[in-house]
Amino acid sequence: MNIKNSKVLQVENLSVSYKTRKGWIQAVQNVSFDLSYGETLGIVGESGCGKSTVAFAIVNFLGPNGKVTSGSIKFEGKELVGLSRRELNRLRGNRISMVYQDPMAALNPILRIGDQLMEVLTYHRNFSKREAYEHCIDMLKRVHMPDPEAVMKRYPHQLSGGQQQRVVIAMAMLNNPALLIMDEPTTALDVTVEAAVLDLVEELKSEFGTSIIFITHNLGVVARVSDSICVMYAGEIVERGHVGQIFENPAHPYTRGLLRCVPLLGTSKSSTVLRPIRGRVPPPERRLPSMCIFADRCGHRENQCVDKKPNLREIDPGHEVRCFKGERFLYISLRDRRSAQKVRRIGSSTCAEKEKPLLDIRKLRVYYTQKMRIGVKHIVRAVDNVSVQVNPGCTLGIVGESGCGKSTLLKAIIGLEKVRDGKIFFQDKELDTLVVHRPLDIIKEIQMVFQNPDSTLNPAYPVGKQIERPLKRFKTVPRKRVREEALRLLRAVRLGQDYYHRYPRQLSGGEKQRVGIARALASRPSLILCDEPVSALDVSVQAAVLNLLMEIQNKFGTTFVFIAHDLSVVRYISDYVAVMYLGQIMEAGPTQRIYEPPYHPYTEALLSAVPIPDPDISQRRIRLEGNVPSAMNPPSGCRFHTRCPRRHLLPDGGKICQEKAPEEHVIDKNHTIYCHLPIETLLELDPVVEMKTS
Repeated sequence: MNIKNSKVLQVENLSVSYKTRKGWIQAVQNVSFDLSYGETLGIVGESGCGKSTVAFAIVNFLGPNGKVTSGSIKFEGKELVGLSRRELNRLRGNRISMVYQDPMAALNPILRIGDQLMEVLTYHRNFSKREAYEHCIDMLKRVHMPDPEAVMKRYPHQLSGGQQQRVVIAMAMLNNPALLIMDEPTTALDVTVEAAVLDLVEELKSEFGTSIIFITHNLGVVARVSDSICVMYAGEIVERGHVGQIFENPAHPYTRGLLRCVPLLGTSKSSTVLRPIRGRVPPPERRLPSMCIFADRCGHRENQCVDKKPNLREIDPGHEVRCFKGERFLYISLRDRRSAQKVRRIGSSTCAEKEKPLLDIRKLRVYYTQKMRIGVKHIVRAVDNVSVQVNPGCTLGIVGESGCGKSTLLKAIIGLEKVRDGKIFFQDKELDTLVVHRPLDIIKEIQMVFQNPDSTLNPAYPVGKQIERPLKRFKTVPRKRVREEALRLLRAVRLGQDYYHRYPRQLSGGEKQRVGIARALASRPSLILCDEPVSALDVSVQAAVLNLLMEIQNKFGTTFVFIAHDLSVVRYISDYVAVMYLGQIMEAGPTQRIYEPPYHPYTEALLSAVPIPDPDISQRRIRLEGNVPSAMNPPSGCRFHTRCPRRHLLPDGGKICQEKAPEEHVIDKNHTIYCHLPIETLLELDPVVEMKTS
């Protein structure tokens, strides 16, 4: 059965509906694809396009109100639709496995990791406990889990996010499944952990010959791991083909729109412009069966698109598209897309290099005291001796893995965390860092946009009232003009006046984030701190938010400190970049300097891990071993030395890295690197990212 090019999965004309108060609503319609043994199929699209619904339909996890209304799902030639629960249970976790976006949703918090892993083998394959234990240890080693024996004894909460995800992948692979479904498995992971997980997926596929369905909204990720791609929109497949066909010659306007939303790693806000897709994915109850489902958002719409529904048809061998004009776009390549992005942005940069810094942080330390047990306390060095400056009208991007102190630094600036030592100067005034709460005049000038707008918007109040509150508190405008100013702010973030009376639950994720930005603008601040404001958004919404932030900066001269784990986004929006690791800055300087040699070895590894949705770009493979050490007991000397892949280049083999903290090396005009390696050695290293030569 396991023969190359034979089909492990065949999905034909699949339609899925959910029962709601309005009746049965069709979420997925007429989806067809097949999957060969050892092949990886990527499914991409915005939230609400039906990607996860297709995956849940395959394993019949649609819930009590969902059902397959028509179509066929054949796994290894056997029909799954209508199969009894007992027969499905024999397949699920055995021949078909699934990895979820949130590993904690798949792990039982009250059971040890070993018990959960062993249960898979004792249930499906009748292994003895001893056999199951040894097999689980072997699988944990295969997913590169450090100290697997100790991991077997731990509970899920005692593992990092990356380790939890590796446990879930190990659990899914225990029975050597023929089909592995991965639903956004890397969305919440750091870029370095994400790269390791994607490498792991490739290794497991090669070793076990497993077929994989990989669902994601990250185009760079799907380009790295997939053999073929299905692009879904509003419950339908709008384009399907090999990965090279889709990324080199996208033929559907929606696919082309998604690619135009993504900032390429070598682009910046001064030379390129992102083009978000207008509008949003229509909800299932508003989808008309008699017209092209994408017509309302398409810039190439014609009369026939409204009068008639296009079929999915082949326009090139192996390349299918649901569009009347597919052939017209077929040979407009990705190179032309890249050239189209390179349009000079209207308006000059507001970044003032020669002025005094608006924000000046000097040797800042933020420590936590953590009680481990009675009478025993540990010091967590979250931010340790950090110095950085931001000039008026500039954007400082801060990058680094989780636990490196980025968010703690922002909280210290705005006054949500108490500072242990160091000084913060804002507008030439020293802030009192010994108290948590900032004076009202400082709060007015420094505002923050948080990663999760749901945690900062009050669900009990409409949007307009939440924007009006800071207007009244800071007396931004006279009281009689508060409503007028709130409506102006809504328009400024591209939301109409009808949003004034809406509640947060009635908004999409991107709309909530825009409300958060509007509220931050209400006091007309000089500095806005952005903590991962676009990480949870679809690429189109992300592009719209990034454009909005830059428009605000150009219009008002606002200064931003911007945190993100996506280095492409940071490269695009930032004037300066600081790379943090374990509470300290490893490298800082103008953006264009950070993304070309000489790199700090940590910066080099981060750049190597970024998934890039561009087949014309090659990356050197550099992977960091292990996890970020604990901030309670940071390594001596250079904090990065335990994971540094370049230590062997030093004459002493890196012994100095263990004994002495590196000094500051000023490279060129505000570009500094903290590393023991000579600058001459760092300059000799090849660039991580290069264009492929034809």
